[in-house]
Amino acid sequence: MVAAGDAGRSSDIAGKLGIEPGMVVQELGWDSDVDEAVRDAVEERCGDELLDEDAVDVIDVVLLWFREGDGDLVDALVDARGPLAENGVVWVLTPKTGRRGHLEPSEIAEAAPTAGLSQTSNISVSDDWAGARLVAPKSGKARR
Repeated sequence: MVAAGDAGRSSDIAGKLGIEPGMVVQELGWDSDVDEAVRDAVEERCGDELLDEDAVDVIDVVLLWFREGDGDLVDALVDARGPLAENGVVWVLTPKTGRRGHLEPSEIAEAAPTAGLSQTSNISVSDDWAGARLVAPKSGKARR
């Protein structure tokens, strides 16, 4: 049962993540500790199940659950970026400060450009998880 104060809370999560109906959403790094309410809200909003790492579709949004000890973040981001649509978004979801597996925000900020991504914002996704929004830099500007 959902308390009155929590009503609609999980559906707002999908909105915070920029999920729209019809979007193709891939989930990477799933484990038993992920927030099922976040997953459910995203599936409900996009209207389909989350795709796993074997998906061959063009992806609009990647939810990358990542914890300290999960390996190399740059490698994970490069893998996440591979099938991403031109205007696609990678959300790096990490345990909040003080929770097991917490990742320092500076680690995400350092890994993103190495993987060819730019960090645009951070949000609180749930009581236990924070999200960092990463996008591919806009092309068309010549670098000198």
